[in-house]
Amino acid sequence: MLNKFIKFQNALLNQISNITYKRYFYDKYLLNNQEKLLSILGARGVGKTTALLQYLKENQLSFKEKLYISADWIDSESIFDIAEKFYNMGGKLLIIDEIHKYPNFEKELKNIYDIFDIQVIISGSSILKIDNSKADLSRRLLKRDIKGLSFREFLELKYDIKLSTFTLEEILTSHQDIYFSLQTPEIRSFSQELKEYYKVGYYPFYHQDDEAYFLKLKETINVILEIDLVAISNIKYTTIRKFKKLIEYICTSYPYKPNIQKLLTQIDMPKTYYSEFYEYLDYLHKAKVLRIIKSANKKDAILTKPEKIYLNNPNLYYVYCDNYEIGTIRETFFSCMMEDYDIYCANKGDFIIDKYTFEIGGKNKTKKQIQNINNAFIVQDDIEIGNNNTIPLWMFGFLY
Repeated sequence: MLNKFIKFQNALLNQISNITYKRYFYDKYLLNNQEKLLSILGARGVGKTTALLQYLKENQLSFKEKLYISADWIDSESIFDIAEKFYNMGGKLLIIDEIHKYPNFEKELKNIYDIFDIQVIISGSSILKIDNSKADLSRRLLKRDIKGLSFREFLELKYDIKLSTFTLEEILTSHQDIYFSLQTPEIRSFSQELKEYYKVGYYPFYHQDDEAYFLKLKETINVILEIDLVAISNIKYTTIRKFKKLIEYICTSYPYKPNIQKLLTQIDMPKTYYSEFYEYLDYLHKAKVLRIIKSANKKDAILTKPEKIYLNNPNLYYVYCDNYEIGTIRETFFSCMMEDYDIYCANKGDFIIDKYTFEIGGKNKTKKQIQNINNAFIVQDDIEIGNNNTIPLWMFGFLY
């Protein structure tokens, strides 16, 4: 049984043999990981499989002690049976990719955890919700959510260089010093490089095949909608088609401030589907297809009208939208880089994060909207270096 998995595993290892770049989460979550059960969850296409294979290859265990499988390789066997056989043969590290494609995996993972002295790493869709009613994994499973390429990572991949990350506090208080610390002969203009990132920077597979990038990106989103969402939720395929209409409709606004009743009409859903539609928006947000920003006053309740709806990242506008507003692209980029923070729409300005207010715009953006607001910042595109409370937009791409 294990021989076929080893054959598939080795074929994939050969495919990634020339990929040397490590994403931010490799060192942070995988290298020196001591957890018995770890999950890596994230959007399709952001490099989870590549990182897991890199970790498998470079881990100090011998190859007979470590094994990578994908859940869609499993036919009649069970995950538990595979783990048992692997453990009895001396296995110590089992990596299970695409776990969301295996039904009712929770109980089997719990049993593997309780019975075998083996380390397990699983990966899956960012939509995945561990159902603790089936098996209590809450105290056993460490969950890590990962993001697409940051602007910093995009530059590292493009130029084969190493660049530092900075905290939000460091950017707000020392952005001029940071600018001078980042000077490198390869990068002549950060603001111009950001224009390229808007188009092709979020998914690492651009650097493997740049000519087919937009086609592959659209295929990736289709797989999320047509396969991953259907596998994880009770959403029907007819509803998925309405999601595609929703994406097209969001393209028409700057940025999209939803009128739910009008929106339901536009995508051919009954006007009585308010609660279902809010749940659908939550799914699409977690799947990294849309980006939902709520009011600071309403916060995290699912059944709450979003203040703004964006596509998940700037690249998606260049795939799906015939026309797009640069202001929407800028706001999407800023919110995209802020995934580790609680970000909300502001009454004055664009966004609130903790005690800080941010107004996003081009190089001529003024402080008019945020006058008399404490801890407020202008974030400008098309500038290289800031001054006082005016900070270049590109610099927020160095948060991770």
